[in-house]
Amino acid sequence: MPQLNFEPWFLILVFSWMVFLTLIPPKILAHYIPNEPNNQNTEKEKMGIWNWPWQ
Repeated sequence: MPQLNFEPWFLILVFSWMVFLTLIPPKILAHYIPNEPNNQNTEKEKMGIWNWPWQ
């Protein structure tokens, strides 16, 4: 049975994982956060007094 022969299948497994671990992560990480997040202003703007015309 060829499935029980360890030598060729192990090399195929190792080389395929090497390809996955070297080529795939940079491509995924390039699209993970395409834009840097902007820093939001933590200070709240002071609200002015509203002038209602009917008062």
